[in-house]
Amino acid sequence: MRNYFASVICALGFVVPAGLSAETATNMSAVNNTNCFTIVAFGDSTTAPRGKLMVYAQILQNSLRSQSESIRVINAGIGGNTTAMGRVRFKKDVLAKSPDIVIIGFGINDSAIDVWKTPPVTKPRIAQSKYENNLRYFAQTLKTNKVQVILMTPNTLRWTPNLKKLYGKPPYNPDDPDGFNLLLRDYAESVRKIAREENVQLVDVFAEFVKFGKQSGKSIDDLLLDGMHPNVHGHKIVADLLVKTIIAANPDIMFNPDTR
Repeated sequence: MRNYFASVICALGFVVPAGLSAETATNMSAVNNTNCFTIVAFGDSTTAPRGKLMVYAQILQNSLRSQSESIRVINAGIGGNTTAMGRVRFKKDVLAKSPDIVIIGFGINDSAIDVWKTPPVTKPRIAQSKYENNLRYFAQTLKTNKVQVILMTPNTLRWTPNLKKLYGKPPYNPDDPDGFNLLLRDYAESVRKIAREENVQLVDVFAEFVKFGKQSGKSIDDLLLDGMHPNVHGHKIVADLLVKTIIAANPDIMFNPDTR
């Protein structure tokens, strides 16, 4: 019975209510802290909840189980966020959750050059050097707090009529199917660099999407809702990469075949 209530408390991120005896409150807090293995998915709109779409954080919640703890996956993705915006909310949305693992996925907004503005912008929203500094800050802070870090490269982008209307101007090349990834591929390389230098785990979503698109009869477009955000197939690929990475580093965690 205690394991059942521990699972419920963990999944809901239970906060001990006022008015309980000190002993009961202490016991409930102990269950919450001891029996929860917490994973925080921290990123932009490619991480954030998206209506009825099953995003990778939800797939993770269903796909993982532990022999000794309940697993809680918290989605801390917010649409439009850059690493600079993420840094502002890092303490509240990530550190305050006492995570065991933090998945970090930013880059599309950081690297974007807003050529649609008047006058057109000529530089990315967040300079690549600042992007690297922010990723390094996240990784180092989490490591200091004994938290496992998984850095994810951003997914690749593809042109759609709407995206061409907004971004189909120099330095982007709307005539090249890969032309919207002009800076994004460099930012993806920055993620690989920081993962290597900080000795943290890497999930290379960018490379995996490119690999998928090279298969006969396949296209990266098959993985995207709108040229930018992963669809259910894209999120499943991301989740599968994360499941393998998490299980490999955590012997007590295993794949839950009953929910996929």
